[in-house]
Amino acid sequence: MKVVVVGLGVQGHKRRRVAGADHVAAVDPVNPEAEFRKLEDVPLARYDAALLCVPDGPKIDLLEYLVANGKSALVEKPLWAADDAVIRALEAHAREKGVVVYTAYNHRFEPHYLRMRDLVASGRLGRLYHCRMFYGNGTARLVRDSQWRDHGSGVLHDLGSHLLDTASFWFGGLGDDFDIVFASNHENRAPDHVMFGSSTTRPKLELEMTLLMWRNHFTCNLFGENGTAHITSLCKWGPTTRGREAHLRHHRQYDLARPPVREVPR
Repeated sequence: MKVVVVGLGVQGHKRRRVAGADHVAAVDPVNPEAEFRKLEDVPLARYDAALLCVPDGPKIDLLEYLVANGKSALVEKPLWAADDAVIRALEAHAREKGVVVYTAYNHRFEPHYLRMRDLVASGRLGRLYHCRMFYGNGTARLVRDSQWRDHGSGVLHDLGSHLLDTASFWFGGLGDDFDIVFASNHENRAPDHVMFGSSTTRPKLELEMTLLMWRNHFTCNLFGENGTAHITSLCKWGPTTRGREAHLRHHRQYDLARPPVREVPR
């Protein structure tokens, strides 16, 4: 499958490198490395799909162009529109054309995420009470130095979108009653540390994210009627061990990812 990379920034360079010999051209309005300034300038016969590494604003228009011309697309998260009907129409058009449009929520392929999904689906935890997730990375300066990333809701749409997708992946449909607990601008113009949640979604959700960590980190604690389940860190960020089970009175604890403690230099 031959691909074009649209948006030759930090993520675009990563996508181009991974695509390797399948990459045929790059599109960017200002980067001189790119062969084309607009996607429409790339001959349709040269590629089968596009990797969209662009700001949120042009995503829908680019996807509509690609789908209309029978091209599949991988688009960086989040994929957002002011009207949900626009997303539904895009999905219907993609199905009609027989192409794939996928938002790059890569964490869905993490082994621990898959085990958590299967554990929840099994019903072994019983009624689900509360789920708390934390996601942090150390990209505050990188975001601040970007020409377009340090604006709007900041870390909320960047990492918060991952957490919302994770909750949807594990628990199914979510409500729309989410409230911001706090949003702080410690080092950036846009919020770089946010907590938000929902008290009516089941389980109750408490989601925290920050750009101020010194290393990437993720934790999840899920509490249920018959036990609890826990994730600490992700496989792609270092070695982990298989989960273990331990009896806690009449409950059971599922430790889905317990990496060994190791010192990491700052």
